[in-house]
Amino acid sequence: MEKNYSEEERYLKAQKKVRELSGFYWHVFSYVLVNLIIGFVKIDNDFLLGKTFHNVFDNFAGFPLWFFWGIGLFFHGVNVFKDRLDFFRGWEERKIKELMEKDNN
Repeated sequence: MEKNYSEEERYLKAQKKVRELSGFYWHVFSYVLVNLIIGFVKIDNDFLLGKTFHNVFDNFAGFPLWFFWGIGLFFHGVNVFKDRLDFFRGWEERKIKELMEKDNN
């Protein structure tokens, strides 16, 4: 059942969604940028210390940061895009009804 929203309510809802999307995109941007910087600095320092390519990536201290921040980023994305997840749930019901109607004809 669809709700009837006023023009102002629809605007405020859209504005909130845009803020959520913008926040998520900035989160992704900062995740990539910070981890690239940390990764390059770590790799550069290790090469300057004379470590081999294998040793640089064998003991890489940045992995926990990438992993746990990545988990947080994943859940941030799930929260922002949860309405699209509902679309897939609704899709199953719509497809079932469509197939049932097709069988009746």
